[in-house]
Amino acid sequence: QVQLVESGGGLVEPGGSLRLTCAASGGTFGDDAVGWFRQAPGKEREFVAAIRWYSNSPFYGDPAKGRFTISRHLDKRMVFLQMGSLTTEDTAVYYCASGATDQVTHQNNYHFWGRGTQVTVSP
Repeated sequence: QVQLVESGGGLVEPGGSLRLTCAASGGTFGDDAVGWFRQAPGKEREFVAAIRWYSNSPFYGDPAKGRFTISRHLDKRMVFLQMGSLTTEDTAVYYCASGATDQVTHQNNYHFWGRGTQVTVSP
């Protein structure tokens, strides 16, 4: 069983930056993906970014392209989401998920989820 714990959320002004961290423990990992998803109030959960553990291949959803960078520290079993040029539209709960081996942009392909970390972008 894999446990995922997100951290790094908080309140930031528009134009600011945040770095989210997903710490994984338990279970074993192949070259499956760890992904970040987000859910804003009244909206469906959407894909933000993902990265494969061993091949280090990144994938980005539309919210992340050009502004966010995903990376991972293999030995520490951590995945990071560096977010920049934040706008109020980025306000959401951000979730870390793991276990997707294919179609890593689809949340249904992930087996393990963290509880999320709140990101609020406000003047």
